[in-house]
Amino acid sequence: MKNNTILLGHGSGGKLSHELINTIFFKHFGENDKGFPTDASILMLPDKHIAFTTDSYVVDPIFFPGGNIGKLAVCGTVNDLAVSGATPLYLSCGFIIEEGFAFDQLEEIVKTMADEALKAGVKIVAGDTKVVDKGKCDKIFINTSGIGSILLKHKHISYGQFIKPGDKIITNGNIGDHGVTIIGARNNISFSDDLQSDCASLNGLITEVMNASENIVFMRDATRGGIATVLCELVENRDYGIVIHEADIPVSESVSGLCEVFGFDPLYIANEGKVVMVVAEKDSDKVLQAMKAHPLGQNAAIIGEITSENAQKVLLETSIGGKRVMDMLTGEQLPRIC
Repeated sequence: MKNNTILLGHGSGGKLSHELINTIFFKHFGENDKGFPTDASILMLPDKHIAFTTDSYVVDPIFFPGGNIGKLAVCGTVNDLAVSGATPLYLSCGFIIEEGFAFDQLEEIVKTMADEALKAGVKIVAGDTKVVDKGKCDKIFINTSGIGSILLKHKHISYGQFIKPGDKIITNGNIGDHGVTIIGARNNISFSDDLQSDCASLNGLITEVMNASENIVFMRDATRGGIATVLCELVENRDYGIVIHEADIPVSESVSGLCEVFGFDPLYIANEGKVVMVVAEKDSDKVLQAMKAHPLGQNAAIIGEITSENAQKVLLETSIGGKRVMDMLTGEQLPRIC
């Protein structure tokens, strides 16, 4: 904010993003009723509660191993609703298309969106199209908004109101696949194990897990800023801390290898098909097994726990026995990953 201009880092999902949201958007639009950032707003209608969310997608490149910008748009919005404890129902989609964009690429993107919506059990019911002069947009940008129904008993999940020391932190598989895939596609890097984006709609997996346990107290999809930023958000202004165990965090060899070469930390790399759950300790094994039984959770793992110590801090126990404090992503690590 010192230079009075927007930086790429303001879109990274880390410290600068939070600064922008708090000092501009929350300042004028107002915070939610819990004062805690959530993936979807829970709105009360006369006879029910609904979840509502919106997101915009500007990924580069627009086609990548495991998906394209259209699949990303549907999955991202479905997931924002699902991790709020809601059942995704309806989406809208808005397209900003650059003059000269190929018809066949547009149709492929739209077809992918239709296929993914069908797979996720949602309907695309409204939309808008704008075409801008060549050079005024990078090929195509997509905005999607989503509405879902939510049971009153799940309203607390977005805010993590019932988190307590001893609760376990679980994720459904290898982290960092999406961000590293985008790096590879952008720089023509090939991977020996055919690494591809983890882009996927998680509402099916989340439904199975919620059917297995009534003691899921928080969920968030770890997109921009990665798992580390989600956990740092979770302890902000809270009276508990978090400890995560590096040895238990699932990371593929390709992601681990590229991060070593480029100096990245997998915990800050973007995902598009990973949920972070906080679950009561008594149900943690039950939830883990329900995850592992689903195709999108086969590499699920318990990676840490909520503690009564180190309040408002996230500690990483390293694989060599040390400890370090984890902070939100600072600056811009991976531009244009979603």
